Amino acid sequence: MGRVLLAAPRGYCAGVERAIEAVEEALRRFGPPVYVRKQIVHNTYVVADLSRRGAVFVDELDEVPDDALVVFSAHGVSPAVKSEAGRRGLRTVDATCPLVTKVHREAARLADAGYEIVLIGHADHEEVEGTLGEAPDRIHVVDPARPDEVTATGAAKVSWLSQTTLAVDETMDAVARLRERFPALIDPPSDDICYASQNRQEAITRIAPQCELVLVVGSANSSNSQRLVEVALTAGASAAHLVDRAADADERWLDRVETVGVTSGASVPERLVEELLDWLAGRGYDHVEPITLTEETLTFSLPHELRPTRDHG
Repeated sequence: MGRVLLAAPRGYCAGVERAIEAVEEALRRFGPPVYVRKQIVHNTYVVADLSRRGAVFVDELDEVPDDALVVFSAHGVSPAVKSEAGRRGLRTVDATCPLVTKVHREAARLADAGYEIVLIGHADHEEVEGTLGEAPDRIHVVDPARPDEVTATGAAKVSWLSQTTLAVDETMDAVARLRERFPALIDPPSDDICYASQNRQEAITRIAPQCELVLVVGSANSSNSQRLVEVALTAGASAAHLVDRAADADERWLDRVETVGVTSGASVPERLVEELLDWLAGRGYDHVEPITLTEETLTFSLPHELRPTRDHG
């Protein structure tokens, strides 16, 4: 019968755990409804689960009633959104991933220092929209697959930053092509692509050459999950598919397949991976080999608005 190579690390990263916990703690402490601007993380199961418990997901702040509590998603928001919340007197909880916050700070610092900034990322992604808002007159967004389309001026000082959930190799290829156009291009002080995205990409790269099929559990709007599919194919998997749930998998994909690789994006609860493993086991793929690249131990504390306060009475 067939076998499954189960990649690790997979699933929740520290930033996602923190963001979900922030909504759960806000619901516990203040009761529903708790408004959340955009999806707290890009996973349909998580969003549906929190909605059942009293979270209300909105696209923009004008959908949030006065005096309500609103949580900013893990992907971050622009300074303009924070200013609007302040003007309206909304209570806010900022669940932005600290690694995304780091990119925001780098963008603001570089802009203040007079740099033009090339932001490598997908223009329609919430993280990129938030980072762009730090210095919209100095940041030029370019797709990682089309870095030659950048519209940066001929400024003497040019630096680059990137969306945290991109594929590492594609990003570095984009940087190399940008450097041909801007020889003095300045690197950021540290790699922007988050540790979790890198670890999941490296783990699937290790097992993909042994797999006729790779299944990535993740939602279609999850950038890091989409990258895992691309990385699996680049690394040698014969086929790779993104599935939100086991029900999305197609038995026809298993034709002439002996080894299936399984992983999940950074916003995917482990129960969805277990559901897919059960689906595979029911079709003869009941021998599961965990393949662990590294152990992740990083954790982030809750947003300061939700941390326990000391009693000064």
